[in-house]
Amino acid sequence: MNYTDTEFEELVRKYESTIYSICYMYSDFKEQTDDLFQESLTNIWRSMQSYRKECNLNSWVYRITLNTCLSYKRKKQIKTEPLDIHVELFNDSSDIGSQSRLLHQRIQCLDVVDRAIVLLWLENMSYDEIGDIVGMTAKTIGVRLVRIKEKLKSKSKNK
Repeated sequence: MNYTDTEFEELVRKYESTIYSICYMYSDFKEQTDDLFQESLTNIWRSMQSYRKECNLNSWVYRITLNTCLSYKRKKQIKTEPLDIHVELFNDSSDIGSQSRLLHQRIQCLDVVDRAIVLLWLENMSYDEIGDIVGMTAKTIGVRLVRIKEKLKSKSKNK
């Protein structure tokens, strides 16, 4: 199926904050988040022609974004131009900014796969959808989430 620039722009508008949030959780500073966001959009654009409607669009966007972030963590060599993003996750003076910073600090202690599972769970995805994206069964996702929650609780008690 062929997609137009307009359809891509609509997709970006719909998923912009979700894509940026995922990138934020896999980065250490704002410029790195912006780089991951831009790289994710590039990968989504490149993959649009091969998208088949067999897969949920939401899951497809998540999968591409997560794979982009995980690849970045492996090679850490993405070079891009700055991109103006309208998401205020790094602005500590806003409620969203301070909540995002706290969530970022807590999730950073998790390994990359557990981080992905938590982010997908926070987006209210089903265990089946999360499992499809990260390559695990729904039952495994349920078990991992219980362990992740226990780990996050123990970390917050220690602080």
